[in-house]
Amino acid sequence: MSHGRWYRDACGAAFAMELVGERWTLPIIREMMLGPRRFNGLRAALPGLSAKVLTERLASLERTGIVRRETLPPPASVQVYALTEWGLALEPVMQELGRWAVRSPGHDPMLPLTPVAFMLSLRTMLVPERIGGLELRVLFDVGSARFTGTLGQGELRIAPAGEDVPVPDLRFSAETATDYLPVFYGKRSVEEAGGRLSIAGDGALAARFIDLFALPGKLG
Repeated sequence: MSHGRWYRDACGAAFAMELVGERWTLPIIREMMLGPRRFNGLRAALPGLSAKVLTERLASLERTGIVRRETLPPPASVQVYALTEWGLALEPVMQELGRWAVRSPGHDPMLPLTPVAFMLSLRTMLVPERIGGLELRVLFDVGSARFTGTLGQGELRIAPAGEDVPVPDLRFSAETATDYLPVFYGKRSVEEAGGRLSIAGDGALAARFIDLFALPGKLG
């Protein structure tokens, strides 16, 4: 892709929009941020996205070097789409966009949220200064999706959970990502939030973990 197809402008931010600014491109990238995804998995995660547009966006991202196709080893032996190293470098960019956008009074947190989007939001809204020496292994169940979180050294690392998961210090379970929001970001108790999120593990430790996350203040 040649720079200047939209704006005829040397600005790097303008070029970034030419690379990832088409409709659906950033949500597609987001869904691959925690690991490779099958075409049908991306479709299922983004139900408003047609197969035609997904095919077009993946082809464009592949041409620009943001996404690559690969085949999983046996017994799976299926084709998946994965972010390249350059594509993965978009995470801090998307984090800054997220922190900036949620300050708007127009942000609606009750719109649908994918499991991957929620997991990435935890990495985005983590307040490192609150971690101290806390180290934890956490398991998240979001519907049929499962993720492991490893807290330590000032960050929260998140990955899809495999078959054999070590016993976690804490386990959170809910049917949807939205069920997590009142507790993690609204700071309500599980009971106040309608009991849709369950927590297994030490209650005081869970409260300390939840306190690590905070949304930026809304614009005045």
